Amino acid sequence: MNRFGKVAVMFGGTSAERAVSLNSGAAVLAALQSRGVDAHAFDPAERPLADLQTEGFNRVFIALHGRGGEDGTLQGALTLMNLPFTGSGVLASALAMDKWRSKLVWQALGLPIPDYAMLTADSDFDAVAAQLGLPMFVKPAREGSSIGIVKVKTAAELPAAYQEAARHDSLVLAERAMTGGEFTVAILGSEGTQNPARALPSIRIVPATEFYDYEAKYFRDDTRYLCPSGLSDAAEARMRQLAVQGYQALGCRGWARIDFLLDAAGEPYLLEANTAPGMTSHSLAPMAARVDGLEFADLCVRILEMCDVG
Repeated sequence: MNRFGKVAVMFGGTSAERAVSLNSGAAVLAALQSRGVDAHAFDPAERPLADLQTEGFNRVFIALHGRGGEDGTLQGALTLMNLPFTGSGVLASALAMDKWRSKLVWQALGLPIPDYAMLTADSDFDAVAAQLGLPMFVKPAREGSSIGIVKVKTAAELPAAYQEAARHDSLVLAERAMTGGEFTVAILGSEGTQNPARALPSIRIVPATEFYDYEAKYFRDDTRYLCPSGLSDAAEARMRQLAVQGYQALGCRGWARIDFLLDAAGEPYLLEANTAPGMTSHSLAPMAARVDGLEFADLCVRILEMCDVG
């Protein structure tokens, strides 16, 4: 596929999600090469970005997760280099990586989000417990892959949970637990283009552990993923609609994944956005794409087709 030119698949990096990114990038690289794309591995932890220009790369497929790859910094650098790249631009990437500020945007538009509170070392933890109820989740605002998340069952556990989350980020939030199930919706496309944003089938995540933590995501074999998710047609349509609204509100483009929680009554709440989701053959976005009729390698090509600058 010479129409793409020389493509850098960027993976690895220096974030806490490096190991996950290495798996995603290797899968994407193999998939693109299987479709005849002139794709090459590029790890920004091991070489300077200037090599993209000196070695004549024409596009970048971003398979980095977390800080330095998913938070707008890389997107800004590539924009200045005038290199088209997959996924969202600077603003949407930065907003989506910041769980607090993405919530503020969604909240301002009246989209449903779980009740939450920002925490500091001086917070009145008893008051936070009274406000949000128990159990709750305490998490770093700008990490992914469930890194630093603690499920809190008693108010006495809150200070230690805050300290754990604060090891990963100076911004820490507490969030009301939702008991109706965890879902995710992948989206392909961009507003105002020939590929308008479209939600793929929802996936229900059923961990065998107490919640969908890092171990459940990447190491356990007993986490269940249901697609079709079992929602009614009306509930499925509602969730997909909210996913597109949340995606567009942050200014996302190309592709992303919006995570949801349901309350006990089955009402959906937007949890967070992922602008560079996992991309192994067993990851969630490829799983939804397969149900929608798009195989993994074709999904990678489709994402690459929607590259842009800025």
